Amino acid sequence: MTKSIGKIMKLTNIEGTRHWKGFFLSLITAFLWGILPVFLTLCLEVMDAVTITLYRFFVAGIFVFLLLLKSKSLPRLPALGRNKGIWLLVASLFLVVNFVANVKGLEYLNPETAQIVMQTAPFMLMLGGVVFFKERLSLLEIGGAVMLLSGLILFFNDKLENLFLSLSQFTTGVLIILFAATTWAAYALMQKPLLRVLTAKQLTLLIYIIGVCVLLPFSTVSLLMDMQLIHVLALLFCCLNTIVAYGAFTEALNIWQAAKVSAVLAMSPIFTFLSMLIAVQWLPQHFTASYLDHWAYIGAAVVITGSALTAVGRAKVV
Repeated sequence: MTKSIGKIMKLTNIEGTRHWKGFFLSLITAFLWGILPVFLTLCLEVMDAVTITLYRFFVAGIFVFLLLLKSKSLPRLPALGRNKGIWLLVASLFLVVNFVANVKGLEYLNPETAQIVMQTAPFMLMLGGVVFFKERLSLLEIGGAVMLLSGLILFFNDKLENLFLSLSQFTTGVLIILFAATTWAAYALMQKPLLRVLTAKQLTLLIYIIGVCVLLPFSTVSLLMDMQLIHVLALLFCCLNTIVAYGAFTEALNIWQAAKVSAVLAMSPIFTFLSMLIAVQWLPQHFTASYLDHWAYIGAAVVITGSALTAVGRAKVV
């Protein structure tokens, strides 16, 4: 009896440790993804979206390659086969387009708005699951989707006319970020069968390699030579952010439920709002405060809540 109680307590402690570790890693990811748009905005002052993404993929690719080389677990392409190889190429292109579109959208929108619009990604993923995999929706998913869409209407309350009735710079930016959310959802749906034959790190490495090959012809690598120190540091942070954030994200998924990880990641816009407040104070020559009325802030809170509920709801589908 005593041994059984001891085992139960030990399992409980292990489960508790995994829970808090998963939460902490997810929070790190949410924080890094939340502040990333601020640094990307700095980089966009002197470098285009494609070149920024190229450097991010290149640096992260070298890091992942060295990790896999050390563990002697580099991917073997012949093992993929032709069908999975095509699947990999298409999935990689979706993620490459997602990265570029995310950065491109910041040329038209402030970081806060871009992050709020990007919260439609779980909604896109949910729709993709229904359309392509015939998944059933839970009440939480439906409720979360309604809250997300309602929150977006509140967030854009004073810009709805401009958003729908004219192809302004603002509308263009929103459409680009919505496109980025769609390509991310497409990648997320396509990675499932690939992860049956590749580890997460192997898949990431192959995507980085494909990304570099695709982006290089459209990039201006020499722009790095003309950058000021603040822009170089911002680009370096963006590269390191890609490594650390995706590393924490992958590890969180390994030890915690995907729905819980996604729910924590819905907090990313909160860190974007906070980091922008700091950026405006510290670097007023590079950032300007965004005007948002009280309805926009309420809408942002509703969007974040809806996004989290949509993610959690996926775990409730029977």
